[in-house]
Amino acid sequence: MRIAVIGAGALGSTFAALLEKAGHDVILVARGAQLAAVSASGVRLSGGFGDWRTTRLVAANRLNEPVDLALLTVKAQDAAAALHEHGAALAGTPVLVVQNGLDGVKTASDALPDSSCFGALSIIAASYLEPGSVTVTTPAMTYLGRGTGKPDAEVLRFAAVLGEAFPVQAIGNFVGAQWTKLVVNQLNALPAITGLSVQEVIGNRRLRLVMARSMREAVRAGIARGIRFGSLQGLSDRNLRLFARLPVVLGQALPLVFAARMGSVPNPGSTLQSLKRGQRTEIDFLNGAVVREARLAGFHAPVNAALTALVHEVESTGQFLSPAEVLARLPRLPR
Repeated sequence: MRIAVIGAGALGSTFAALLEKAGHDVILVARGAQLAAVSASGVRLSGGFGDWRTTRLVAANRLNEPVDLALLTVKAQDAAAALHEHGAALAGTPVLVVQNGLDGVKTASDALPDSSCFGALSIIAASYLEPGSVTVTTPAMTYLGRGTGKPDAEVLRFAAVLGEAFPVQAIGNFVGAQWTKLVVNQLNALPAITGLSVQEVIGNRRLRLVMARSMREAVRAGIARGIRFGSLQGLSDRNLRLFARLPVVLGQALPLVFAARMGSVPNPGSTLQSLKRGQRTEIDFLNGAVVREARLAGFHAPVNAALTALVHEVESTGQFLSPAEVLARLPRLPR
């Protein structure tokens, strides 16, 4: 199958390398130093899926030819621009949106009315901190679906195709799963603010409690918006609703579970990686999404609002904050 991967960050490069290894003809749309590195010597993938370098992958700065499937793997804040730029080439092409946040599939469907758009949630953790090289720190499942119903025939077909390259599962209630992933993505803000790995943040008890508060706000926003959470990463609608009622001192068990699953290889989180590459982060589509959804439900999400603002501050200044500075800047909240 001829497959385009639009976006050559950690996840896009990982998918491109795995799809090539499975025998597909892959075009990786990249920019700048990443385009130059991949054009010269391919993608070097190491870590959880094995170590090798691609040999047949084609790197390009723009998609100019028809493909059988396109994976949109740019960050959420860049999706609209990427869809506009490649809209002519993607017209009528099935598009798989691999993205954090809640709005990716709708954004693609609105931009490409002649294309069938569906979504993917990937739990793979990968680090791309130098051009042309990606390290997978956590090999994991990628979930495909759309809407709130059962997976349709097209989703099942592409899940089977992609499943030959990396672990894939077609799921129902994709919208609910997006909300569950939004809870998981609360792991990202504090590493981006402090420059610490996810494991180091969770190892700090006071920062861990902040993370648990941000997760609890996300779950409570979803409940208030009438969401039935999808099952993902060992989380389910039932246990997330229980988590929302727990005092934060007990709720801190949730980030501890995530840290245990990550193992000992430092995981910087995707938001910190963006900062280290000098790129804008997608924080407005992660913690910022919680703030917006809570507002629509008629209440505030002060921890997520503060974390969003602090990430933007680090974007502007280039200076990380110490844990003590972070704690001093956060609102005081009841247990």
